[in-house]
Amino acid sequence: MDYSCHLSVSVFMLFAFFSFFPINAVARGGDRIPSQPGAMNHSKGYSTRRLFGVKEHPLTEEIIQGYMSNFELEKSMKEFGKRCANISYVYSIGESVQGFPLWVIEISDKPGQKEPEPSFKYIGNVHGDEPVGRELLMRLANWLCDNYMKDPLANLIVEKVHLHILPSMNPDGFALRKRGNANDIDLNRDFPDQFFPINDVESLRQPETRAIMNWLKREHFTASASLHGGALVANYPWDGSEDKRNKYYECPDDAAFQYMATVYSQSHHNMSLSKEFPEGITNGAFWYPIYGGMQDWNYIHGGCFEITLEISDIKWPKANELHALWEHNKKSMLNLVASLVKAGVHGRVFSGETGFPLPAYVVVEGINYTVRAGGIYGDYHRILAPRGSYKVIASMPGYQTKSTQIQINDEGVNLDFILTPEKSNNKLAKPKSCNCDCERSDQMELFPFFKTIPIELFLIVLFILLFLCYLFKRRTIFKFSRHNRQFIGAKRATVV
Repeated sequence: MDYSCHLSVSVFMLFAFFSFFPINAVARGGDRIPSQPGAMNHSKGYSTRRLFGVKEHPLTEEIIQGYMSNFELEKSMKEFGKRCANISYVYSIGESVQGFPLWVIEISDKPGQKEPEPSFKYIGNVHGDEPVGRELLMRLANWLCDNYMKDPLANLIVEKVHLHILPSMNPDGFALRKRGNANDIDLNRDFPDQFFPINDVESLRQPETRAIMNWLKREHFTASASLHGGALVANYPWDGSEDKRNKYYECPDDAAFQYMATVYSQSHHNMSLSKEFPEGITNGAFWYPIYGGMQDWNYIHGGCFEITLEISDIKWPKANELHALWEHNKKSMLNLVASLVKAGVHGRVFSGETGFPLPAYVVVEGINYTVRAGGIYGDYHRILAPRGSYKVIASMPGYQTKSTQIQINDEGVNLDFILTPEKSNNKLAKPKSCNCDCERSDQMELFPFFKTIPIELFLIVLFILLFLCYLFKRRTIFKFSRHNRQFIGAKRATVV
């Protein structure tokens, strides 16, 4: 049995051994833990948030009545698709535990088509008892439809971005009036985690989680935001820390994420005025660590810059407050999407030999993070904090790497790369010098056998070989002449 067979048998036996042990299929990753009173991160100088500091209204039928049910939301999205068919496309990315479709609205001047433009996604209702996001996202879609060709910001988003809106990631939790899904799993703790291998078995993911993961495999999202409730702050990676302690734990693109969070908070009616979170933003691990979160997974595995937006101090406010919440968040939601075009570096990568687009790798010197250009158009979109100088590098196996220095101020930079194929360094090998002694006496030693053959026998064999060669040559010439005579005067084939 060869090495590969031994390896296959070993892997199978190991898998069979571990399959006998039960795997916990619930509650992967803990909830955010309230920080201790007076806890302080001295590196940043402000205290962490105590959870559930705002008293929630008890859920009553009066409060619930003002929100769209799952079926009303589905109807509203389909009606939107018909009313705004010129700039929208409604599709499903999967189903919940109880079989309810996870509907998405795509908004673009070319919906459903691939373009070399950045894509942004909004996700609401990750937690079933935080429904404000689903209501605000439908208002966002309708505002874009109503103001396209009227408002410059609406025009920019529709024509330069592919915006995908998933109002409810957790329709079952909403219907059941609880945080988790129908299996009582917190979906924002159900993604594979970078620090702890708690969610690495794909078959144990919740269907809603798998739908999001597969969605990112199909779509090339540049950035994203999920809408939550229970606080008023823009939260950015990392969401967890390696030692599970409350501390500022920055990711490679910390500056870019701070910029995204600030775009939202500064555009908000009062988020940036927070006394609890300076500028209305916070690092997730510093606030309180979570594991298995969607935000970090998007950045690590999806190439997508995601932030988490807490948009309402109360998780389930009264329905008559929804209009005010929309007005407070409208400008922020629009500006965050528009920032994809207004900031960072964007471009395409081509082959200098064929002119075809290349799915190249784009990195920025000093930032340990790689962005992959799209396979169809070779387009890349790299979010970078403004007012900085960056060295952008494009590479592709088989091509020479190229780099250039750019300055990003208050507008995005367009930068295309044309990569030159690598030239082979393999040259014809020169004949090696002969180290042997090439005297005549040595050459004669190569043929000692012929000394023992009688000359008469040698001549007979040589004559027979010459005669056979003559017959073979004569037959070949005859066949060739016959073949040519068959096609004299035939019409020449047309080459298309």
